[in-house]
Amino acid sequence: MTVLLHKTRLALADRAADAGLWLLAAINVLLALSFLLVLATLSPAHAQEPPACGGENLLVQYEKDDPAGYAKLRAEADALPNGKGIFWKIERDGRPASWLLGTMHVTDPRVLAMPEAARTAYAAASTVIVESDEIADEKKAGATIMARPDLTMFADGKSITDFIDKAEAERLAEGLKSRGLSLAAVSRMKPWMIASFVALPACEIARKTAGAAFLDQRLAKDALAEGKTLKGLETLIEQISALDSLPVEPQIQGLVQAVELGDKLTDVIETMSQLYLAGDTGMIMPMMRAAAPETTEDAKAYADFEQRIIVDRNHVMATRAAPILAEGNVFMAVGALHLAGPEGVVELLRKEGFSVTAVK
Repeated sequence: MTVLLHKTRLALADRAADAGLWLLAAINVLLALSFLLVLATLSPAHAQEPPACGGENLLVQYEKDDPAGYAKLRAEADALPNGKGIFWKIERDGRPASWLLGTMHVTDPRVLAMPEAARTAYAAASTVIVESDEIADEKKAGATIMARPDLTMFADGKSITDFIDKAEAERLAEGLKSRGLSLAAVSRMKPWMIASFVALPACEIARKTAGAAFLDQRLAKDALAEGKTLKGLETLIEQISALDSLPVEPQIQGLVQAVELGDKLTDVIETMSQLYLAGDTGMIMPMMRAAAPETTEDAKAYADFEQRIIVDRNHVMATRAAPILAEGNVFMAVGALHLAGPEGVVELLRKEGFSVTAVK
């Protein structure tokens, strides 16, 4: 490994307070959908002014501190197929055009605004596709999740403390305490379930409990209200099962790091949000790979995450979306991290025979 790459890892790790956070941040962005649904079942909505999150773009300072390291990331991102743009036009066989929007599963007003072309396309579409159509009914979705205790709770009397040493348990307990939770109360929960309480910035949780819908959810609800056909590509259980299939230990390590991070998590989310808003989605995964820990074990955990949570699901989404898109006049919205790359949804739809072009 080159000295340059080593410096890249160290600088990014310093900016994020811990390199392992990037893995957790990625899981958060991709699966905040499920986290927010669980939160909705636990907290009533209150009518109040949603708070702004703030935060700093970590890459701005990183570019100043290590221009060469930043240039390496920039080059990798620029070489990634379909890494520019969040809105795409889909065409085939002379049918009416369809549209693909990459989303973030957050309530950030900047994200909710959507590009003007996307708003116009959504208004005209007759069918709307989202990752899971179950998000349109929070209570039903929450009940669906809770009906699978094998996905949300450890079985056979195990708890999260069975997977960590005493020092890590103390760190986790202290971090949870700062968020008003006790380790004893949540120790039987799976790591992803506990993360639903701690892996989002306080401002994002506050907006959700105040009644704000995240982008995908708002699109799904509006589709039903406007008489459009709503289709889902996955079930919530399939989504959570994908996360639950990841090795437990790396999830727990990321959780321990996250609770220690505190308010700095806001900076991570803001960095990813600014990349998204700039249509620079191809930069997100190289950034996280560069910051990932260097050990063989950690590298394997990260590879497992990328394969199961992104690549495998990309194939499912593209295969299931193809016959719906073939009818035309469809608006499809899936997480932006699913779009780019040789096995991203954009490229996979092209292999299904569609012409897919970025909309400026």
